[in-house]
This record gives sequence, structure tokens and C-alpha cells, in this order.
Amino acid sequence: MTVPAHPALIDYPAQAAFGRPLPKNKIYEHAAANTRLKDLFVKQVEQIVWAFKLAPETINLPERPGVLEIQVFSIQLKTPELHRDVLRAIDGAIASPIVFELGFDGKTQVVAACKRPNEADASRWVLSDYFATGWLPAACARSALPVALHMGGLYEQLLHRLIPLPARPQETLAALIARVEQAQAMQRELDKAMARLAREKQFNRKVEINAVVRQLQSELDSLRR
Repeated sequence: MTVPAHPALIDYPAQAAFGRPLPKNKIYEHAAANTRLKDLFVKQVEQIVWAFKLAPETINLPERPGVLEIQVFSIQLKTPELHRDVLRAIDGAIASPIVFELGFDGKTQVVAACKRPNEADASRWVLSDYFATGWLPAACARSALPVALHMGGLYEQLLHRLIPLPARPQETLAALIARVEQAQAMQRELDKAMARLAREKQFNRKVEINAVVRQLQSELDSLRR
């Protein structure tokens, strides 16, 4: 039985198919990988395939500064967990935005960070945190490639489908990502306060911590709206 399409799992056009394995040692060279990073690749990664190249010549969209092309990498995993340092190493080695499709036990997870050239040094890239779907079943249908006017617009739409909060009217992608990161930090603070509340025995202290919890929850709700 087919599972309804997930917006982040894209049916990429056949003309954009690239399908070339990417040797791990190429990543090691570009990332100046230390023993720890190599161990992560060996223990967690079965194979990396450069699956699709979304570019003006393959999908007929004009490039934009910072988004000349978008690459789609398929990574077959040995474990259900993949350390984000592995993705950062690949992102650092490829001078282009990347969408990752992780595969394990017949399921797929889509992951990407917002990636842009460093304003001070265009040869270097700045990455946000990574955004990801859950593990999607093998029967999950794919969504059509979003309609866009240029590569930059396409990239933004692909990221919006991964970011856990909806954008506000007129909110830029950078502002949305900053709000998501604020919300994540506030959630961590709330979790700590809840743990303190559960441990606290004194009534007066419980009242104080409870007030902090309510304040944090109110601010978190505001960020998420």
C-alpha cells in the first residue's frame, strides 16, 4: 500500500539523474578528516551516491548567487543514526547546497542544512543546523519538484519543506531559521526547568520554578506561532 506523499521527499526529474558513487576517501581529503571522523564514516556509512544534479542545464532554471546548482546525495547507512559531523564533512567538501536522502532498513530520511557562501570569503560556506524528516516508510510516495523561478527559489522551497515551523508573512528564510534555532534553545531551557521542577521537594522553590516554566512555555509558544 502506498503511503501519501511527503512534501520533502521529492520525485526528482530523470534528466537531473547523476548516479555516481562518491568515494569516502575523496571526502576525507577535502575535510582533512581525523581518525574520529573516519571512524564515523566507516561505522555508519555504507555508500554515498551523488544521485541528482539540479542545475540550469538539467532542470532549466536560471542560477542565483550562492545557488548555482543543488546536489542530492543518497547515503546508505549501516546504523539508524548518522552523526551530523559526517554530513558537515560532505557539505564542506562540495561547493554547492546539498539535500541528503539517508537510507536504512528500507526507510528514507531527508536532511539538509541551509548552506550559503561566507560573505567575507566566498570560497567558504556557512551552515545552519540540520533539519530532517522522520524516517519515512519505503512505500511513501514522492512529491513533485516545487515550481520555482530560479535555483535560489527552488532551494528555499526545498528547505521550507524540512523546517519544522511555518514561515510568517514576509518572513525571510534567514529570519525563519533564526526563530527555529531560538525555539530549539528555549525548548532545551524548558526541559531543564521541568527536570528541576520534578526533582524539587520544597514547596516555595516549586512555586518559583513553576513560574519560570510558565514563562518559558509562553515565550516558546510565541516563537512557534
